[in-house]
Amino acid sequence: MLKQFLSKLPRKNSKPDSDESYRGDSSRSDVSPRRNSRQHGGGGAAAAKRTSSSAVFPASTVSVIEPLVPFKDVPSSEKMTLFVSKLSLCCVTFDFTDPGKNTVEKEVKRRTLVELVDFVSSCGSSRFGEASILALCRMCAINLFRVFPPNYRSNRGGENDDDEPAFDPAWPHLQLVYELLLKFITSNCLDAKVAKKFIDHSFILRLLELFDSEDPRERDCLKTILHRVYGKFMVHRPYIRKSINNLFYRFVFETERHNGVAELLEIFGSIISGFALPLKEEHKIFLWRVLIPLHKPKSMGVYFQQLSYCVTQFIEKEPKLASIVIRGLLKYWPITNSQKEVMFLGELEEILEVINMVEFQRVMVPLFWRIGCCINSLHFQVAERALFLWNNDHIVNLIAHNRQVILPIVFPALEKNSQGHWSQAVHNLTHNVRKMFVEMDEKLFLACHSQFKEEEAMLNAGAEKRKEAWKQLEHAASLQPVIGNTPVLVSPL
Repeated sequence: MLKQFLSKLPRKNSKPDSDESYRGDSSRSDVSPRRNSRQHGGGGAAAAKRTSSSAVFPASTVSVIEPLVPFKDVPSSEKMTLFVSKLSLCCVTFDFTDPGKNTVEKEVKRRTLVELVDFVSSCGSSRFGEASILALCRMCAINLFRVFPPNYRSNRGGENDDDEPAFDPAWPHLQLVYELLLKFITSNCLDAKVAKKFIDHSFILRLLELFDSEDPRERDCLKTILHRVYGKFMVHRPYIRKSINNLFYRFVFETERHNGVAELLEIFGSIISGFALPLKEEHKIFLWRVLIPLHKPKSMGVYFQQLSYCVTQFIEKEPKLASIVIRGLLKYWPITNSQKEVMFLGELEEILEVINMVEFQRVMVPLFWRIGCCINSLHFQVAERALFLWNNDHIVNLIAHNRQVILPIVFPALEKNSQGHWSQAVHNLTHNVRKMFVEMDEKLFLACHSQFKEEEAMLNAGAEKRKEAWKQLEHAASLQPVIGNTPVLVSPL
């Protein structure tokens, strides 16, 4: 009875439980050999216990990190077992903030990772079983999945464009782990039907969270890996698109802080090019609710090229979307941000190059009203970029066919520039545009000029009337006696 009672008491275990989570929501911990292991005759380095939460795969520890035999020294029947053993050895992580710490163990792990990459690259006709897939996913989870410290730097692409990128000191090992994961996913020895049990939604979500890394090398590796996952695991495609959408929603409407927006948009650019026609409603909603609002954040300059490419891909797929996109751009037009205004005008030119006449006519009135405001901008780059639209032959052709509507809208802006814009370059470009309109339709140009003069005269007359009315009010107020604290309008001396 006493033995049965004692057997039920909890025992202190020096090893972590088998269901202990990997580094889900914890930062990178230092798993290093015990300080006094050699003094006690340990003969190797024991891995320290890891604390974390929200596991997808259980953590694995290696009691001693010593190099294992090479793959060439074992028969083919035992190579997969050795593969799993080497993956388990690589589950030990180290502190790379101190370059002189655990140098021997770090080199052992690096060489082991190189061996694993070579083995996966030349696996031949053998297939990876569930044990091998589980071991690799667990090793990747332990080494890669981590929570980044709060980013106190300003938005990337804002006023701190000159900030140097932050490089992860653990990159010598991280790079090999990413390379191994990429080789594994693209390997012909991996059956997607078997691997999808382990490379599941939780694993993919944690990969997406890593896109917030400040290290551009890591984001570039993640971009390639996620693209390969999207191509190989068709069952996960809707979830990947949905998860990326959620990251974009959080970025646009909540934080406006994320380091991987450009890479995620680059992935989506490839995805959009593969959409079948006609486009599904889901994809059109993505354009309107995600891509268009992505023009709003201040840091748009960081990912503008990728964003513009995605939008253009949609319009090339379905030209009817051009008017919707232009209305969205006009909705989020950056009136007080000249740099963004120049980028918006550049994107407008790309859209107008592929727009058809019907869609152009739907938006030409509000569009050229905004372009007229840009022509009058005191920022010379904005004014020049707006006037450069007339250097595009396709846009000039669209304008020429609709000159009866467009010229009356932009003529006041052109006339004001020609009368007194401070920039000589803008003044010269304005003169060229006016000359083009004269060549298109001189009669219409003269009519617009006459109407502008009449409106200008009416405005001047109205200003004179207001000025005279104020003078009369001031004179009348000056004749009234001052009583108490009653304020009186007095003409300036």
